[in-house]
Amino acid sequence: MKKILFFSISILSFIIVSCKGNDPEVLKKTLSVTRDSLVYVIEGGTDTFTIRTNSSKWHIRSTAEWAKVSVDSGIDSKKQISVSVAPNTIKETRTAKLIITGLNSDSVFLKIVQITKSLNGTDYPNYSDSIPPNATGMNSTAVEIAAKIKAGINIGNTLEAIGSETAWGNPLITNDLIKTIKLNGFNAIRLPCSWNQYSNQTTAKINDSWLVRVKQVVQYCVDNDMYVILNIHWDGGWLENNCTLAKKSVNNAKQRAFWEQIATTLRDFDEHVLFASANEPNVSDATQMAVLLSYHQTFIDAVRSTGGKNAYRVLVVQGPSTDIATTNKLFTKLPTDKVPNRMMAEIHYYTPWNFTGMTKDETWGNQFYFWGVNYHSTTDTAHNPTWGEESEVDKLFTLMKTQFIYKGIPVVVGEYGASRRDNLTGDALKLHLASRAYYFKYVTKQAKANGLLPFFWDTGGMIDRRNYTILDQQALDGLIQGANGL
Repeated sequence: MKKILFFSISILSFIIVSCKGNDPEVLKKTLSVTRDSLVYVIEGGTDTFTIRTNSSKWHIRSTAEWAKVSVDSGIDSKKQISVSVAPNTIKETRTAKLIITGLNSDSVFLKIVQITKSLNGTDYPNYSDSIPPNATGMNSTAVEIAAKIKAGINIGNTLEAIGSETAWGNPLITNDLIKTIKLNGFNAIRLPCSWNQYSNQTTAKINDSWLVRVKQVVQYCVDNDMYVILNIHWDGGWLENNCTLAKKSVNNAKQRAFWEQIATTLRDFDEHVLFASANEPNVSDATQMAVLLSYHQTFIDAVRSTGGKNAYRVLVVQGPSTDIATTNKLFTKLPTDKVPNRMMAEIHYYTPWNFTGMTKDETWGNQFYFWGVNYHSTTDTAHNPTWGEESEVDKLFTLMKTQFIYKGIPVVVGEYGASRRDNLTGDALKLHLASRAYYFKYVTKQAKANGLLPFFWDTGGMIDRRNYTILDQQALDGLIQGANGL
């Protein structure tokens, strides 16, 4: 019995050791934090970051008494941590770090910096790490790059989504998505992007992790020989909704701080990468236009100040509300750039809104389910277009050709598109979809014919961003036919 018992114990010990070697609890765990650094003014204050981990327990230790964390340990897989910093009485910049360690995970470090002055919203640190100009790979003028852009598309509702890249229902952008876009006839991508939500609201410092992520997506585009326009999109409206004298100083300071960081991070990309100052700045009069021009000037100066290839990069400035008629009226003077022939203007095209975006009939007018002189309904005449068809496209694009193209300033149609009205059925739906595809074809073709660069607005309805298949072949065919002048 003793021998049998010993043998049994030995077998049991072997089983325990073997199982322990594969026990998930002793395998390496992941642990990360959402901020790379926290920056405080001389008065101190409180800021936050979030721990994400699959470890069963974590600990936090501060290396300085003046920087205290709200909790020093926990078991949450996702936990927001507050870090409070005392006033700086030593009158010189001081630093500390938090050491965050999870059970069976590597430690991560978060840097804490406290500067020696107050920031009032117009006095952000200088983020311009200037280097000598570098013209390598930057030989093309704006007009020459415009000639190389055949068809563009937006990856919308993603990098600009408020909350996170996936907050509005789209998956993370992958290299396979960029490959799919290219295989289907596009050679240019517009990346709407948010920055303010990823920044320190006191210092305007953008999280390093977000800069790295955006750079990764831009790299996907460049690796696939795509041109890419990166902007500051709506971004919570801090600039877009505040082209006002009251916000001019504050917003110019943030515009400078953001673009110094964005431009520095992406400085080594060649001419395939273009920067755009804003998205749809809300401007309707000359006073607001003057403020918008100051924002554009700050953008240009900030990018150029970083040097390297940014000294020659093509930059895109938006017309007031990116509306053609308003742009034609108010955008009579461009900002100044010390580098000649490296500027483009941007407008958007959602005309007529009754067709492209209106969602219900109103007392002042009905929705348009159909578009184009050969696509009017004989049965639902109440939803036929009464304005904004082919002649309107021709007229408005000719305005931009006269105002900018003839003067050597390419024009980007940064967004255009039209809602798909799946509430329709039968012949009505069939006619609607055919007219919609024709709209895409006509607008794209006329943009190209007038020297404008079309970037279709897509939020995931045309290309399946998970399976990399085409969801709307009819619409895609219209776009590519238009881009090819068919």
